[in-house]
Amino acid sequence: MSVYLYRWGKFAFRRKWLVLPVWLVLFLLLGALGAQLKEPMTDDFSLPNLPSERATEILDEHFPGMSAAFEFDAVTGTYVIGAPQGQKLTDPANHEAIEALISRLDQLDIVDHGKPLVDPIAAAQQMGCLVPEPNVSICSGAPLNVLNKTAPDTVAVLSVPFTLEEFADITPENRAAAYDVADDARAAGLTVELSGTIAIEQQAPSGKSEMIGMGVALIVMVVAFGAIVAAFVPIVTAIVGLGAATSLILLGTSVLSIPSFTTFLASMIGIALSIDYALFIVSRYKHELAVQDSAEEAAGTALGTAGSAVVFAGLTVIIALVGLSIVGVRFLTFMGLGGAVAAAFAVLVALTLMPALLGALGRFLFEPKLPLIAQHDPEDDTVVTNGMRVARLIGRIPVVTLVLSIVVLGLLAAPAAGLNLGLPGEDSMPKTSTVRKAYELRTEGFGEGSNGVLNVAVDLTDVPQERRAEALTALRDKLVSYADMDYVTEPTLSPDGNGALLDGVPKAGPNNQDTKDLVRDAREAEAGLNAEYGIHYGITGTTAIYADIDHVLLSKIVPYMAIVAGAAFVLLILVFRSILVPLTGALGFLLSMAATFGATVLIFQEGELGLIDDPHPIVSFLPIMLIGLVFGLAMDYQVFLVTRMREEYVHGASPKEAMVNGYHHGARVVTAAAIIMISVFGSFLLESDPTAKSMGFALAAGVALDAFLVRMVLIPSLLVLMGEWAWWMPKWLDRIVPDIDVEGARLRALRAESAAARESVAVRD
Repeated sequence: MSVYLYRWGKFAFRRKWLVLPVWLVLFLLLGALGAQLKEPMTDDFSLPNLPSERATEILDEHFPGMSAAFEFDAVTGTYVIGAPQGQKLTDPANHEAIEALISRLDQLDIVDHGKPLVDPIAAAQQMGCLVPEPNVSICSGAPLNVLNKTAPDTVAVLSVPFTLEEFADITPENRAAAYDVADDARAAGLTVELSGTIAIEQQAPSGKSEMIGMGVALIVMVVAFGAIVAAFVPIVTAIVGLGAATSLILLGTSVLSIPSFTTFLASMIGIALSIDYALFIVSRYKHELAVQDSAEEAAGTALGTAGSAVVFAGLTVIIALVGLSIVGVRFLTFMGLGGAVAAAFAVLVALTLMPALLGALGRFLFEPKLPLIAQHDPEDDTVVTNGMRVARLIGRIPVVTLVLSIVVLGLLAAPAAGLNLGLPGEDSMPKTSTVRKAYELRTEGFGEGSNGVLNVAVDLTDVPQERRAEALTALRDKLVSYADMDYVTEPTLSPDGNGALLDGVPKAGPNNQDTKDLVRDAREAEAGLNAEYGIHYGITGTTAIYADIDHVLLSKIVPYMAIVAGAAFVLLILVFRSILVPLTGALGFLLSMAATFGATVLIFQEGELGLIDDPHPIVSFLPIMLIGLVFGLAMDYQVFLVTRMREEYVHGASPKEAMVNGYHHGARVVTAAAIIMISVFGSFLLESDPTAKSMGFALAAGVALDAFLVRMVLIPSLLVLMGEWAWWMPKWLDRIVPDIDVEGARLRALRAESAAARESVAVRD
């Protein structure tokens, strides 16, 4: 590999005015196609074979068309109406304002006029609920909060059907019209907020986070290179790589349904990896300029050495992200593929565009040279750098540094035991959004559980006719008996008489663990009721579906982590030709993951340290995404740092000397790369989207813990303690494991042969 990259590096450097125009055309072409052909993204979290599908089947059989409302791309809308302070919605003036709102909705062209709208006040009156002591079993399903103990008749809900077929069809104009139609009611003193997919606005990356991340990266690279021009080169490659990857993802929306979170992930991966990989190559190029005969030779050598490591490191990220498809979750598969596209472009740009840029900039690359910055080359063994000082400290007290790193990681991992997963819902929207305000108003009027009603679909086909009423009563009594159930509506029979529908309202919100446990317990009760009456039922609704998805994703974490750790072990055997180094590398990754989970739970779920003012359960797909991403990055640092240690050991250094010298050579570039990653990921805390915030923090924490505690403290400590055994490998395994030449040994041999040939020709002459 190193030889091919060496030859390509020299070609791209020499033919720079051919390579650069090709990249410019490709960049502009992808950008134009992506901008013109892109379609709206959709967040479809559906999974096959979920328990909630049983309820969907019953609904389709006995209540045709009703299950469509539970599809992830369905267009739904519910107006939540609140009375002015000290008044009730049943007051004549407020009721008239509601009637006027309904009249205006009947004139809105995006409303399905084939389904009449129900006046919540009139409906409550027709149900006999506007009385001093309303019947709980009947009035629990009223669209007016008649059962509220402190402020009854002050909040109502008005569900509105829309003609739009799916979420992707909603335009900003549709969203504005649906909200503005209630302006007259608001002017009359009512509070009217809108929930449902009709009011949800997709949030694309603002660009602010990317700019901050690039700004920090620029400062880090100025310090690393000691020159301004060189620091801009990785920024250019990052812009090109991210732009091309994002354009390709947007182009993909024209033929595929892609989750909106994909662009956040691609932005994080694209910027961070593009800058990191360019940093590795430019750092090596700077050193090679001082020892090679020409700049072209330096570019080829830099690409053949650092470029080989970039290929391997990029492949580990791509494999980890593409491996998300193993989980079997569609939206995770697409998010992983989007991240893999960004990682692939990061590698491609580093290997093809980078050497051409080096050639175009020529001698101006490291000019002007800044004083007092990056004065010492970490490749110079005669200079004592900070990296060497840290390595010597670890070499003197390896037991202490090992124990300290494990203790810190263990303490951070402790909160992970309380991990609670949930999907982003209306309660996670920004507090200023109408969707979040509707959630809060509905909670105030009906209780938090009203935002996540459990729809219980019942199949009575196998129940004798004379026992059906008794069976439904038994089912309702069973559901009511659960401590976490607030109330259950009376059953509604299907037109064919063979089905029924009940709505259960939990006490807690949709993402609360008590609600998820309630769903589980209610499903488990089916066996006993079926044995006695022959009744079958299923539970669906947004809450039940989200609980099912959470369960599936949580159950996939351990198997996926095992797969990733196993892959790490095999890949590191190929690189280091050792057993214990890969084993400790994989175990170190597990430690850093546990600590990252703990830190994320502590801050985003528990709300500690005051970094966020609105704690929520961790988004369900974050742990698996985090494992895949940090695994790839961890292997980057393992490769760039430990390969230099192995190189020293192979050339005759003792295990301790090899660790110190390798640390000296690789510490600066790994530190700079990690700081860049942390700044890029951490900058996403400035986004308004809560998922982007938590993902950015978790990735930043994962990189920080893995790079600075595991790769730069724990692993070097273990290498010193293991001594010669660290590099041991059974002879039979050594014979069958291919030599992928990440260290560029063949390149050095090729250059030695070329030098010998030149000397021979000189002697003959």
